Amino acid sequence: MQNDDLKISVLSSGSAGNVTYIETPQHKVLLDAGLSGKKIADLMKSINRDINDVDSLLVTHEHSDHRQSVGVLARKYDLNVYANEGTWAAMDGKIGKMPADKMNIFPADTVMDFGDLDIESFAVSHDAAEPQFYVFHHNNRSFVVLTDVGYVSDHIEGVIKNADGYLLECNHDVEMLQNGEYSWPLKQRILGDRGHLSNVDGANAMLDVIGDRTKKVFLGHRSQHNNLKSLAHLTVASILSDHDLGVGHDFNLFDTDVANASSLIVV
Repeated sequence: MQNDDLKISVLSSGSAGNVTYIETPQHKVLLDAGLSGKKIADLMKSINRDINDVDSLLVTHEHSDHRQSVGVLARKYDLNVYANEGTWAAMDGKIGKMPADKMNIFPADTVMDFGDLDIESFAVSHDAAEPQFYVFHHNNRSFVVLTDVGYVSDHIEGVIKNADGYLLECNHDVEMLQNGEYSWPLKQRILGDRGHLSNVDGANAMLDVIGDRTKKVFLGHRSQHNNLKSLAHLTVASILSDHDLGVGHDFNLFDTDVANASSLIVV
């Protein structure tokens, strides 16, 4: 019997780098490439996958922790790369020369058909040129990636509601950020509507979108300076449990890391 699962691994997630791996029977896809090509290849090996088998790379926005090795991977592994026009323009001069036939436009708020994988893009509020994130649909399953967002609009909630799995942002603890060493303008940027979700913000977004189908939620894009893995997990778990959501029963929360890939799981 043919395996027809949607599988994912969060290879890296945090303020220092972001890469997610998505697999269907027909496709092996990377979302973002915010680490060196060698590190991404090594992370792939750690989940028993070969980067040579990847066929496509999607980019959310041009910040270095998401696009560091986009050009390197595209050239070395002959990848089709997808981003919207604003992101392509913002990456110009930062990723080296790209083969023209590998540069694909993926507009915001559209669905692209990849055979056994439908990928849905949606625009977000973040301090980048034209940031967007994605929902991956396969075999009546869906997995949402949403990090690097200042707030979750009603429109976004409608797009991502009741998915089977999520990678959602829990970037910072507000008190740690406010008392930390960052400059005041940087703190304002992170806390603003074009910044990042705090642990509490991330939990509140989860309250609005988690549904009966949801079984797996990854806590992503944690700041290495303004958060702790244990604090993010405890904050989110407490808020969800206080609202009678079955953490550890109806669905599970998973931590992510910049340096270590999560296990390859079926969504």
